[in-house]
Amino acid sequence: MNYASIRTCDVANGEGVRVSLFVSGCTHRCKGCFNEEAWDFAYGKPFTREVEDELLAALAPPHIAGLSLLGGEPMEPENQRALVPFLRRFRERFGATRTLWVYTGCVLETELKSPSRWRTELTDEFLSMVDVLVDGPFVEPLKDISLAFRGSSNQRVLRLADGRRSA
Repeated sequence: MNYASIRTCDVANGEGVRVSLFVSGCTHRCKGCFNEEAWDFAYGKPFTREVEDELLAALAPPHIAGLSLLGGEPMEPENQRALVPFLRRFRERFGATRTLWVYTGCVLETELKSPSRWRTELTDEFLSMVDVLVDGPFVEPLKDISLAFRGSSNQRVLRLADGRRSA
């Protein structure tokens, strides 16, 4: 997997001050996407163990609320396979002290929890580590800049935490 960028002091993509990883690769190709360059799976830099270590270090200060994954598309099957081992490390290190927000163009019920090209052998484990899922494709005619943490009114902010973590 490649990644497009990392922000170590992001206040726009989830609650609190966050570290945000923008992954590369997206087949949704939503019209009006703010990050079209990240549609290309080859865009950016390789997501290596050293990059994982840098992210974990950036997440360590007590003022950091958590990690946000955006894209591109974190739920692309190949991205899930690259991200789950990192998310295991994230949860092992930080447990419930940091939240995980994931932005996806997939719809939770129909594409991630039901048979689809998006659902992999790792999807359930991936979702089990997510506190907040912002789901649904960006729909340009439904764009609304007044919405918190989403770009169009069809998108939802879903709190998946089961009480062990809060967002």
